[in-house]
Amino acid sequence: MLGLLFMAKKNKRTLEDTVALIQQGDKSLLNELIQAYKPFIAKTVSSVCRRYIYESDDEFSIGLIAFNEAIEKYSKDRGSSLLSFSEVIIKRRVIDYIRKQTKNQHISIDITNSLQDEELPGTAIVNELSLDEYQKKTDEQLRKEEIIHFQSLLASFDLTFSDLVENSPKHADARKNAIIAAKKLVDNEELFKSLREKKRLPINQLEKMVNVSRKTLERNRKYIIAIALILSSDYVYMKDYIKGVLDT
Repeated sequence: MLGLLFMAKKNKRTLEDTVALIQQGDKSLLNELIQAYKPFIAKTVSSVCRRYIYESDDEFSIGLIAFNEAIEKYSKDRGSSLLSFSEVIIKRRVIDYIRKQTKNQHISIDITNSLQDEELPGTAIVNELSLDEYQKKTDEQLRKEEIIHFQSLLASFDLTFSDLVENSPKHADARKNAIIAAKKLVDNEELFKSLREKKRLPINQLEKMVNVSRKTLERNRKYIIAIALILSSDYVYMKDYIKGVLDT
């Protein structure tokens, strides 16, 4: 609610426009934005800790730092809103913090939000689930959220997961070449901007930058676009997949 009031107060300026001004050096606006979105930060942190988070909790401080990090790193070219992007960053930072804390203390983590947790501010400790089990469940949830977001992004390019399955290169070398082409595309600001705006792979220009034939680029067009979208966004799990392909 406070976030909506903040937007109305700023004369219908979009959240992304506000971030652009902050990135240009408007520190007072940064403080206003963080203050307005504290409820969003608390809600996001709470979704990871599976309990209500107070501003006095260490996890909330981690969330604040992560939100500020998201503001600094955000770019419209990522293909997602600031809130979607910051939600990923906040969750990853809080999970990293919890893992570090629990590893040092050699304790288990409760993801069931038992009433006993209220007596242990800043932690969620019980003996029901091991750290490995907690990590597994949390990773599964974040991976699902990442897939849902990516599916929406693909749809804006008139692509589906079925398209990717059908058009994915069958051989390892072909997949590597397609990923390399996607990296070249993302690294070239002008070409990637063309992809974002026209929703088409700039094959003519890309052909001059890679050691791959035009025919191969056309055949792997959908796969290259998908990989480029992954590389340009904050998709943690999908980037691990790409790294695995390149390392094989």
